[in-house]
Amino acid sequence: MKFLLRPTGAQLIALAQCLEDHRELYNAALEHRRIVYAKTRTTVRYGDQSAELKHIRADDAQGQGRWSFSSQQSTLRRLDRAFRRFFERIHQGRAPGFPRFKSRGRFNTVEWPKDGDGCRWNSRPEHPTTAFVRIQGVGHVKVHQHRDVLGIVKTISVKREGARWYVLLSCDDVPVEPLPATGSAVGIDLGVCSLLTTSDGEHFANPRFLSAGVKLLSAATRDLARRSRGSKRHRDAAARVAALHGKVRRRRLDYAHKIANRLVRSYDLIVHEALQIVNMTKRASPKPDGNGSYLPNHAAAKTGLNKSILDAGWGVFLRILVDKAESAGREVVAVNPATTSRMCNRCGHTAKENRVTQAEFACGACGHTAHADVNAAINILRAGLALREAASAA
Repeated sequence: MKFLLRPTGAQLIALAQCLEDHRELYNAALEHRRIVYAKTRTTVRYGDQSAELKHIRADDAQGQGRWSFSSQQSTLRRLDRAFRRFFERIHQGRAPGFPRFKSRGRFNTVEWPKDGDGCRWNSRPEHPTTAFVRIQGVGHVKVHQHRDVLGIVKTISVKREGARWYVLLSCDDVPVEPLPATGSAVGIDLGVCSLLTTSDGEHFANPRFLSAGVKLLSAATRDLARRSRGSKRHRDAAARVAALHGKVRRRRLDYAHKIANRLVRSYDLIVHEALQIVNMTKRASPKPDGNGSYLPNHAAAKTGLNKSILDAGWGVFLRILVDKAESAGREVVAVNPATTSRMCNRCGHTAKENRVTQAEFACGACGHTAHADVNAAINILRAGLALREAASAA
């Protein structure tokens, strides 16, 4: 759960300093690991650095000593996870990506791993109308709580997004509230022209929130590029760009929540394609012609398609859909998307030529015509039903 914080001016300064001190701790711990490995070829573990926290806090009582010990341990665990993922990528033969030092723009979250240990949710339960979260070194911060907190609060995080601050709650034992059965199932085909199309023939528009705000974003980005880095005008321009991107993100999330709610309330089973969005949005690879030059690879068109896919927010929508379906007792099945857009849902004939245009499907074998996305959604639903039957039979 995510709630907007309403800190006072003094609390804003304290929150920013808390974030800055945790960033410096992260960078110092990273530098410690680098130096020790360079000199002795040994790896520093999380336990070693956590044991040194006591001395660090004692030597800097007015700095690092102000904040919660458990939150600092959480920051060290964050660095440890970065190193574990680094070594996992090496073992998998992927580009390793060594952990980097965090600049001010790349470190925006502090976590408290246990409610009540340095940070307490609902710290003033006697207040009749307003919720508060108490943060060690900051005080009781007012929270804009727009909905009830379900379950038991486990971890608390504070995050900075542009000029705004949020509190994020992770809860255990969240009660599940199953919706009444509808007896219906649906397949959904994700796209760019329409965000998604159902096997029942319903189309959900793609609002293209990023494209809608591109003029304001372009102007703000140009203004940022003209400012001297480190100046107040540069910081103000950067905050403006961040605010515009935040608005786009919030609008996209709101729209995804509304569509997911509608699907979850209407269907017991929802089937979608298991899309590899990261692979789908890779840039076009260069094509050498053997003479020191390159062949045309349609990079500009691929870049435009990538931007449209990311603007649609398929990954965000699917994550929200799965979470809501789990809470409502619905079932979500992901199927292999191969051939779903080229297969005729009436006779099963599969050919590239069946997809006449982006919106038109015409089977070359039986002559069946339909909207291409609806045809694909029907095939997706059938594949999901077959997959579920095979799983139950096994």
